[in-house]
Amino acid sequence: MTNTGSRIFKSIVAALIATMLFACENDMKTISSLNPDEILPIESAKDIEVTYSDSGKIVIKLISPRLNRYIDEVPYMEFPEGLQLLFFDTAMNVKTELTANYGISWDEKKQMEVKDNVVITDYEKDEVLNTEHIIWDQRLKKIYSEVFVKRTTKDGVLYGDGFDADESLKTYKLRNPRGVFTVDEDLDGQ
Repeated sequence: MTNTGSRIFKSIVAALIATMLFACENDMKTISSLNPDEILPIESAKDIEVTYSDSGKIVIKLISPRLNRYIDEVPYMEFPEGLQLLFFDTAMNVKTELTANYGISWDEKKQMEVKDNVVITDYEKDEVLNTEHIIWDQRLKKIYSEVFVKRTTKDGVLYGDGFDADESLKTYKLRNPRGVFTVDEDLDGQ
């Protein structure tokens, strides 16, 4: 190889080595900026719709713009962009609707937690319940909250410091209820 050819070859090799080192430096910056403690989902889905049935009849439909599934010590599913739960009666009419801006569900614990602007609308009773946090314990078959609750009916508004309900939300009891509502008195004594 001639002296000029040798210089060109050395220049090309030097340029390639410099490029590789520079590229590695950028990759190292990217790698070091990642949080090693951050847990990433093993599955992620957009625009999901899941139906739960009993004896062939749909009882609950879950709708969410995003679902992330994690395998940790206790596996869980997260709904970081909120969710909507529709509860159906035997005629397939929506009887109750629950919406929230965030949700998380643990399959093994049989528990779901929703929070941030939680609204439960009971279409049969024409009632709306607003709160910021609800837990659905499927093992105990109950839904409850331990934070401020507002219940709006056609007769008035009640407030409470939480509530306890059965799993179907047919009956529930406010904790420390207070508020204003109309009582229909029978004037004839009948």
